[in-house]
Amino acid sequence: MEQPVNGNANVQQDIDYVKILKIVLSRWYWVASTVIISLIVAYMYLWYTPETFSTSASLKFEEKRSEISELLNVRNVYDRNNKMQSEQFVIRSRQVLLNAVEELDYKISFYLKGRVRTSDIYPQKPLDIAIIEQDSLDFATNLFEYEPINTSLFKLSYQEGGKEISKEYRKGQLISVRGIKFKINNNTFSKTNNAIYCFKFNTKSSFVGRIASGLSMAETKGTNILTLSQTDPNPYFATDILNSILRAYVDYDRNQKTISATQTIKFIDTLQQGMAKVVKSSGSQLEQFKVANKVLDISAAGQDVMKKLTDLETEKSSLNLQGIFINQLEKEIVGNKNLNAINYNLQGITDPMLANLLAQYNALLLKREQTLVDYKPTSDAVQQIDKQILEIKSAFVSNANSQRQKNQKTLDFLNQQISGIKQTFNTIPKAERELINLTSNDAINQKVYSYLSEKKLEAQISKAAITPGATIVDFALYNTRAIAPKQQKTYVSAFIIGLIAGIGLIFLIRLLNPFIYDKETIESLTNIPIIGVIRKYQDAIDEDNRQILSIKNPKSLFAESVRSVRTNLSFLAAEKASKVVCITSEISGEGKSFTTVNLASTLSLIDKKVIVIAADLRRSKLHHTFKVNNLKGLSSYLSNQTTLEEITYDTEVENLKFIPAGPVPPNPSELLYSDKMQALLELLTQSYDFVIVDSAPVGLVSDAIPLIRMADVNLFVIRSGVSRYQAASVPERLSKEFNLSNIAIILNAFDNDILHSRYYTTNYTGSYYANYYYYSDYSNTGYGSGYYNDGPDKKWWEFWKKK
Repeated sequence: MEQPVNGNANVQQDIDYVKILKIVLSRWYWVASTVIISLIVAYMYLWYTPETFSTSASLKFEEKRSEISELLNVRNVYDRNNKMQSEQFVIRSRQVLLNAVEELDYKISFYLKGRVRTSDIYPQKPLDIAIIEQDSLDFATNLFEYEPINTSLFKLSYQEGGKEISKEYRKGQLISVRGIKFKINNNTFSKTNNAIYCFKFNTKSSFVGRIASGLSMAETKGTNILTLSQTDPNPYFATDILNSILRAYVDYDRNQKTISATQTIKFIDTLQQGMAKVVKSSGSQLEQFKVANKVLDISAAGQDVMKKLTDLETEKSSLNLQGIFINQLEKEIVGNKNLNAINYNLQGITDPMLANLLAQYNALLLKREQTLVDYKPTSDAVQQIDKQILEIKSAFVSNANSQRQKNQKTLDFLNQQISGIKQTFNTIPKAERELINLTSNDAINQKVYSYLSEKKLEAQISKAAITPGATIVDFALYNTRAIAPKQQKTYVSAFIIGLIAGIGLIFLIRLLNPFIYDKETIESLTNIPIIGVIRKYQDAIDEDNRQILSIKNPKSLFAESVRSVRTNLSFLAAEKASKVVCITSEISGEGKSFTTVNLASTLSLIDKKVIVIAADLRRSKLHHTFKVNNLKGLSSYLSNQTTLEEITYDTEVENLKFIPAGPVPPNPSELLYSDKMQALLELLTQSYDFVIVDSAPVGLVSDAIPLIRMADVNLFVIRSGVSRYQAASVPERLSKEFNLSNIAIILNAFDNDILHSRYYTTNYTGSYYANYYYYSDYSNTGYGSGYYNDGPDKKWWEFWKKK
């Protein structure tokens, strides 16, 4: 009894940006809620987060040669030519920061206790605290809470040994806690304002972490100026400590240069003391020889030999001095257990690699000192730097050995030349030869001693004239305008986050939604045509669907949507004078029985003779709708227990008759597959215009399959908001599996919930939809502009109102 349905439409779906906007606006109150929540969170964040202040200052580095003179071209590491990167390590060094803290009155910090947080009130000192006795290393550094009781008494609360201690004291009374004794000589009691203050005792190192975390530096491009910034919750502390850092760095730089010059002078003194004895000895030997041998002058030939010999011996002495310096430098680097900077370096006469390695060594020492501000000596960061320092030491020793070997080869060559010159002595008288040797030794020693004296004098002058390598351009000024959190920026960010979160929530709900809501979704999932869209009834419906709504409310949106299905149904199997219509769905609860009743009732209103068969032999409820008993029905007839007349009932609707399902049989599928069922349908088509069969859900049992194959038209019901995406593929699978072309889809209970609607608009081409399946999905209908008596849809807030 299959009859073909007209071909599918050529469907094209395009993105509808207006619909996307409508989707967002459909849940505007979600977006409003997330925005309000975000603004509340922002308000709480601003309320609980302490403000941060910032101030800045600048340093200018001098671009000139160091005042320290060179010893054998020695240059100290602090003589930098605009090496601002390494100077930043020096400024951040622990020693500079400790020196900066020492300038402040750091020993006691005061705080004001508020309802939300306790605030630092530097530089205020509301309490006059006199420290009587204090252990320099081990003393209580926890917070003390001071609360005045009256003009002479106050309560002091603090933690000690994991316990909360609270005691009352008198003004000026001696207070003794771990490692410290002190007195509070005043009282802040006031009838109008009894503020609670807190205080704690500090060490210099207590502030290092706080300072280092807020200190930042930036180079001014193209100049030798370094800008320093300090951020802190207290604007006055930030300004004072930054200015202290500037002064401490300048002093530290000057002191380091002084240390460097002192080391240079001390080293020259060591060499010069030994050389003085040598000079005195050589001079004495020369004078004694002249007196003893009565020799005063050297011949012209002897003077020539002496000059060559003196030049070679002088060069040997320079190499020996260089060797002494390399040995001294190597000794200091290898034996530098305290990891102090080595304040002089080699240039020119030594391997350039040694100078480079020494510079790297000192840079690593500065980096290590800076890292210790934030990390412990056993941390990975410090251990990694220590490993690099060891590698630099090893490389320095290796290069020093190479330089010594090179110098030794030069010395060997000089010795060969000196030996050759001395062989010419055979032509010179013995006494003159001795005089030449003594004179040459004395001249060499005098030159070396004079050279050392000159360098020592230069170093002493340099030490007296030392100036720091940087000058303070601008001191930091007090800035009481907070840089964070910024109220306006925070609220704007919160608004944007709330807006995005609200819109994101809408699309997340859509993404997680597994249900079909509109016809565009169905059209995107299957090629089976949609015969109509039945509107969701606005009011409550009883469980058994006793209300035939299309008759009860003929001017409602719902009734009109059912009539549109009736209209389109007349175009299906149009050549048939009488049609068998099978209505099914994937699962129960999708409204196939509800659709059956209302479609049948609308057909009867146009003088069509309609009979409804309850063919769901397992769980039929249609007999409740038509108010008949179910003692006899289709199952009884198919099992030859009754006649057709006995199971055919009149209904309250004219032209509409009903056959109940009857008792549940043990073999429902076999009964529906029987020839008697097919014969029944053929018999009924002779008396009725429409035979509407309400079958079992095809996705749960196979009972509906024989009825689908016998029907002229098959209507598959998909319920908006109940049917899942896979339901749309069931009709197409049936069509392909059983070679059917008479299946159409009805979208039931459409509520125009724009939230879950597909944001594509269907563009129809071809004559199929245009000529046959014209219907309105009522998605843009409010209350029909007076055509319908339903009234507008209830708004979300109206559900909270009592009738």
